[in-house]
Amino acid sequence: MAINGVKGFNDILPGEVEKWQHIEATARRVFELYGLSEIRIPILEKTELFCRSIGDATDIVEKEMYSFEDKGGNRVTMRPEGTASVMRAFIEHKMHAIDPVARLYYMGPMFRYERPQKGRYRQFHQIGAEVTGVAAPTVDAQVLTMLSHFFAELGLDEPFAADQLARLPRLPTGLSRGAQGFPFEPDRAALRGLRSSLPD
Repeated sequence: MAINGVKGFNDILPGEVEKWQHIEATARRVFELYGLSEIRIPILEKTELFCRSIGDATDIVEKEMYSFEDKGGNRVTMRPEGTASVMRAFIEHKMHAIDPVARLYYMGPMFRYERPQKGRYRQFHQIGAEVTGVAAPTVDAQVLTMLSHFFAELGLDEPFAADQLARLPRLPTGLSRGAQGFPFEPDRAALRGLRSSLPD
């Protein structure tokens, strides 16, 4: 009997994977123009991290997380989102001691046990950006500007889901405009709050 893939976990085949590579390369190019650095976070984290950061009573924690006990008796979870892992890494590796304002982006698969449907799968892919240690609302405006730039480079005028890759027009070349980065002073109170909010 043939063994098929797990429901909600899809293969990305040649002919389609090139579009994914283009999107990822464009994200790296644009995000780094805005002063962000890539961080690669693990697939598995302690379950407690997501319970504390997302909330015990949310649907994600109660119904959707892929959580299990490993051979050492530790409760671990396949990451359902990226923000909590980025904040954990920022604190664990004392990145604030190098630069209290962290400008980070990540990309990769996330996992949620949802009912598979068009555009929503149990393994889905996410590109995210985090600027940590800054309270100024203008940083949100710069992140939105960066995302607008990213979509413009892809030839799109609105966000799109992964299953809509067929909408991607011909591959654009060149950059349309420059960027200013994130010239902000760190918010030390916000950093102290982050340190106290994550599990040891």
